[in-house]
Order: sequence, then C-alpha cells, then structure tokens
Amino acid sequence: MSIRSLRTKVVYGSRTKRTGQQGAGERNVASVTPSTTPRRPPSMRDVARLAGVSYQTVSRVLNDMPDVAPTTRAKVLAATDQLSYRRNLNARNLVTNRSATIGIVTDDSPRLGPVSTLMALEKVARQQGRTCAVATIAEPYTETVPHAFLGLEELGVHGIVVIATVVSVAEAVRTCRVRVPLVLIAAGEERVPGVVAYAENQELGARIATQHLLRLGHTDIVHVAGSQDWFDGRVRLRGFHGEMTDAGISDPRWYESNWTPKFAYDLGNRLAVEGLPSAIFAASDHMALGLLRALAERGIRVPTDVSVVGYDDAEGSDFFYPPLTTVRQDFAWLATRSLELLDQPMRNPFEDEPPIAPILRVRQSTGPARVEPL
Repeated sequence: MSIRSLRTKVVYGSRTKRTGQQGAGERNVASVTPSTTPRRPPSMRDVARLAGVSYQTVSRVLNDMPDVAPTTRAKVLAATDQLSYRRNLNARNLVTNRSATIGIVTDDSPRLGPVSTLMALEKVARQQGRTCAVATIAEPYTETVPHAFLGLEELGVHGIVVIATVVSVAEAVRTCRVRVPLVLIAAGEERVPGVVAYAENQELGARIATQHLLRLGHTDIVHVAGSQDWFDGRVRLRGFHGEMTDAGISDPRWYESNWTPKFAYDLGNRLAVEGLPSAIFAASDHMALGLLRALAERGIRVPTDVSVVGYDDAEGSDFFYPPLTTVRQDFAWLATRSLELLDQPMRNPFEDEPPIAPILRVRQSTGPARVEPL
C-alpha cells in the first residue's frame, strides 16, 4: 500500500551571485549580492486593491460563492490574472476549518472503469481548487483498507472516496470506522451507516444494451459477463438477465470471464464451433474486441451473421472493425457527484435525482436478426 500525491509542489528559491576581486597581497574574498530584489507573492489584498473591491469580495469570488455581480467577478478574476495571484490553500484551510485535500482509495487494477474514475476524480477536484492524495490497496483488503484510511486521516483529508472494484473491498470498508466523510463508488451497493454508496446505474446500461438487441429481433443472445467478484460484472449480468426475462426468454446463456480480450477471443472460437448465437453482449469493449477478432478469423460477418454490443465506450471503440455499438459511462459526472456527496455526507444521493443513466452508442456492429430460410 502506498500513498502518493497527484499534485506536485514547486518551491522557488532566490539565486545568488558570487563575485570577488583579488588585489596584490590580498586574499580571495567572495561577496554575495542578490541577482534581483526579492519580491513577496501577491496577496488577496493586492487583488482587492487593483480590482477596487473589498477583501471579502475577493474571497467570495475565489471561493465561487453566490451574490457577486458578474461585472465585479470579472474585475476580480482579471486582477488575479494580471498579478498572477495564486491562492494559499493552507491559509484558506485555517480560515474555513476545512481541508482542501481529498483522499482516494483504489486498487491497482488496470481496467478502464477504475482508471477512468480515478482520473476523473483528480481532474474535477483540481478544477475545484482541491488536491488529491491517493492510497493504493492490495489483498488482503482487511489489512490494507484500514491502513489506507489511517494514512489519509493523518494527512488531514476533508473526506475519502473509495473506488471499490471488487466486493471484498466494500466488505473491508464497512468494517472500518472513519472520522471523515466517506463515499463508496460501487455499482449496486446500498448506503450503510457512515458510508454513502454511489455509482452509475450500470444495471440499466445492461438493460439498454440487451433491449437494443431484442428490438432488432434477436432472441438467442449470449452475454459475456465480467467477473462476478466485481460489482460491475454482477450488475451488468443482472441487467441482461432481467431484460431477457422480461422479454419472456428464460435461462439465457452467459459466461463468466476475467475481463480480458483473450477470454472473449477463446469464447468466440468456442461458440463458432458449438453453436453461434444471433447476438453477443460483452460486458466490456475490450472483450468485444477479442470477440470481433475471433469471428473475423473464422469468416463470420458482423453484424450480418452475428451482432455484437460492448460496454464502456472505450477510446477507439468507434474505430473497431466494424465500429462497435456500446454503452457509454459518464465518468466526469460520477466524479462530480461523488465529491458533492463528500460535502453533504448526510444527504441521500438519490433523493433529488435518479442514479446516472448510461447512454447507448449505436454503431455498425449491430443489425437486424438474420432470417433463416424456410
């Protein structure tokens, strides 16, 4: 387990110039003179003086508070740019009694979902004038999760966001006592005392993907599910199974994977031999890529012979061959809502709005079900 900062600290120092002259019978004597006259960094009072407003008004603008006239806000921001003013976050923390550092706990998974969530959290936090401290955990989570929480609390973080990919991480989180607000990003999890659970509605995303295939006339649909140790794998399978059941199709075929293109590639070859379905819904775009290769190598046409849908809308999925129909996740909105919940830990995250709904991106990998000759 390691804790690292996603932001860097730059320290500026004054440079000195050493000069000296040697005369007859004299020792070498070095004198130090500054190359430039040291200047203090601009302060909020300097900004207020240049903008012609009060110190309190500058504070309200920099903290993005309401009730500031647009023209006044523009003058203050122009003054900060002219003076190259940068806020002293430590000083602000002392005034507001609130840390500007957000703790993030995640494992070392290279999968698109966790990595994209981490990057989105850091980006949104930075846009809000906050910094991030990241604690990376590994098995056994019952030991590394409490250790990560302790380290982040000692850093004085405002709150902690846990990116829980697997069920065992959430189980470890629920056994811990944390003194700061905590948000658990875990698809399908419910709120428990002291922990706010939030995620995109991936079960709905899987239903949307399956419904798309059903509307195209496909009934023999196979789902390549993600690992059932993962929250994402569980809820996407639940959505697929629920939509198929609602359509009157009982006991649909599905296969549990390890999320790799290799697994999907091998399964594609297996299905080509054992019996090709009308359509395949893969729980990730990377697995869909493995399927597309296996089918292409066997001369099976997509979507003429079989339709393929992925999940994630990974970068480049629109350049697969053929371009992949997939479900897009909004990681930026997930990060924004998660950080909002850190500031309002007692709020029910779904009382004002439903969970974030994914969006289906329809491309050329899906088409109408093939009609068998009479």
